[in-house]
Amino acid sequence: MYETSALYKFSLQRVYPEGDCWTWTAIEADTKLLVSYQVGGRDAEYALMLMDDLRGRLANRVQLTTDGHKAYLSAVEEAFGADIDYGMLVKLYGGETGGQGHERKYSPSECLGARKDTITGNPDPKHISTSYTERANLTMRMSMRRFTWLTNAFSKKLQNHEHMVALYALWYNFVRIHKTLRTSPAMAAGIESQLWSMEDVVALIDAKSAKLGDRLVG
Repeated sequence: MYETSALYKFSLQRVYPEGDCWTWTAIEADTKLLVSYQVGGRDAEYALMLMDDLRGRLANRVQLTTDGHKAYLSAVEEAFGADIDYGMLVKLYGGETGGQGHERKYSPSECLGARKDTITGNPDPKHISTSYTERANLTMRMSMRRFTWLTNAFSKKLQNHEHMVALYALWYNFVRIHKTLRTSPAMAAGIESQLWSMEDVVALIDAKSAKLGDRLVG
């Protein structure tokens, strides 16, 4: 027996650190599981890499929501074909809301509304939303100083940033207790039966380092 696509709702968004290195994320709306992520550019190549990775992690047809970034259109089609219920949430913005002179460039534009577009299949309009992933992205920015703008805390090397995002994803899925779920996303999704500790994460890192060390020695 297969579960319906309404039970699997994904939202996608991009969180950007200093410069033009972007972090793409895919969140399962019910369990808040960070299913897939990608660090890199904002172009169609990285959009497809994210979608290919996401597609490989799914067992059933899902409903997918993305924002209005055009790179998603071809990426979702190439990765999923017609085997998806895909809706796009396009936010409509007006002028900047405040600030004068150089301050204006840091002022957010006013959101005048949003348009829900059906792209593929038959997505439920009630679940065409990016609210969960936007909130998860806020958690990511608040949890890592590397995402703090206008400071010297941002990553100086792409490799270091990639490692930090990978560590964050592990912590977010398996260690952190989600305030609404009162458990970890991994436990809510049924892929783990108990809450991890940071000692468990360190043990994984040590085991990986030991394997790399043996390989270098050999």
